[in-house]
Amino acid sequence: MTKPDTLENPLAAVQMGLIYVNPEGVNGKSDPLATAAQMRETFARMGMNDEETVALTAGGHTIGKSHGNGDPRNLSPDPEAAAPEFQGLGWMNTKGRGIGRDTVVSGIEGAWTAEPTKWDNGFFEMLFKHEWTLTHSPAGASQWAPITIADEDKPVDVEDPSIRVMPMMTDADMALKVDPIYREISLKFRDDFAAFSDAFARAWFKLTHRDVGPKSRYFGPDVPAEDLIWQDPIPAGRTDYDVVAVKAKIINSGLTIAEMVSTAWDSARTFRGSDKRGGANGARIRLAPQKDWEGNEPQRLAKVLAVLEGIASETGASLADVIVLAGNVGVELAAKAAGFDVEVPFAPGRGDATAEQTDADGFAVLEPLADGFRNWQKKDYVVSPEEMLLDRAQLMGLTAPELTVLIGGMRVLGTNYGGTAHGVFTDRVGALTNDFFNTLTDMAYTWVPTGSNSYDIRDRKSGATKYTASRVDLVLGSNSVLRAYAEVYAQDDNKEKFVHDFVAAWTKVMNADRFDLA
Repeated sequence: MTKPDTLENPLAAVQMGLIYVNPEGVNGKSDPLATAAQMRETFARMGMNDEETVALTAGGHTIGKSHGNGDPRNLSPDPEAAAPEFQGLGWMNTKGRGIGRDTVVSGIEGAWTAEPTKWDNGFFEMLFKHEWTLTHSPAGASQWAPITIADEDKPVDVEDPSIRVMPMMTDADMALKVDPIYREISLKFRDDFAAFSDAFARAWFKLTHRDVGPKSRYFGPDVPAEDLIWQDPIPAGRTDYDVVAVKAKIINSGLTIAEMVSTAWDSARTFRGSDKRGGANGARIRLAPQKDWEGNEPQRLAKVLAVLEGIASETGASLADVIVLAGNVGVELAAKAAGFDVEVPFAPGRGDATAEQTDADGFAVLEPLADGFRNWQKKDYVVSPEEMLLDRAQLMGLTAPELTVLIGGMRVLGTNYGGTAHGVFTDRVGALTNDFFNTLTDMAYTWVPTGSNSYDIRDRKSGATKYTASRVDLVLGSNSVLRAYAEVYAQDDNKEKFVHDFVAAWTKVMNADRFDLA
């Protein structure tokens, strides 16, 4: 099914409105089929399939009611703009009590079932027993009402149970009836209450625990014994192999510094602190869908993995460990080329997940659309490259100094996507020098735009182009906060500090998903 064209924006919500989709329809215009498309994309971004979407929508509307039984003009201003006497407690009703029949919140008015305080199958029974027509709530919001309905099928009044009132459906509810796939699932649930209850319980647990991370982070007496695929299970890895021997094999493997560092970075950069998903543990970069992501350079990735898989097999180490260890080796070799002997911290114990332990569809939402650290962007978006860099950095839990030092180091290591020269401000590619920052802060150069995301770095005297750059490169000089850090790393007496800070930030990225180390 085709995705709605209006949804593409990597940093934005799917649809303005309430939580998951505007209850009055797409952009406030009622169209249940269009709403179904928005719902499908919205819930897919939360890792939910069609059955989970139906279960959550119907389950959430089985209990309770919406509130729009009044004039929204009687509400107080937004909490932050309201007078002190409102105490920031919300949109207070200035006429009436603001509760019961006077409640105005969403603007939609009514309950979905005849018994809105009871967990039952009333939602599906109500939806399919009646034909519905578009109408408006007392607050003026678009909603659906049954064309004909017996009094005994109506819900009771919120204050007087002796009074029966009209039920209602939102555009999202009607979508479950008119969308062919949603309709089939809804009819199944209508006829099998136990299946509906089980599906809702599982989807609700997933919705409310998805951001907890892997099962290893759970504790307490109510932790389910069942391993769920959306928890991204990873088998335990070994720690008893010879790390020194593995490093020796990596050094003699023929892989370049850029190949080792780029592969380790791509494996780890998927980590999201928001929901504790992604990261290097599990070596899922070798599995679908990650092995085919454009940002992972599939051809280069396959070449590197073929070498590292052989080393893992020979030594008993997990591939996940070998990938990270290879990145560490690359950093150590680059530091040595710059004149510094450092050992990048490494903790063995990562495991290798299988395809059967991987929800390929669920992992699709982790695909990077841009990676400023490797100077890559899949295509042009509404937001700028530097904004997408900031989003990636905050998901990975990086601070401004860590962002700065990592970009400067990654550039001189030659890890740009496709080997592009943007931001590679050095004649010693592969050495972990502070050359990037020296050039960035050197007033001997001028910066000339050559495209929407490209610049020439030209000598002020001769006019000759020395380097090229992207917006991400130059934001480290144009943003006052980032420039301050860039100037620190550009100092001649901070070359060693730069190396050590890079190693610390690199290690943080590689270990971000190692919850066992916390």
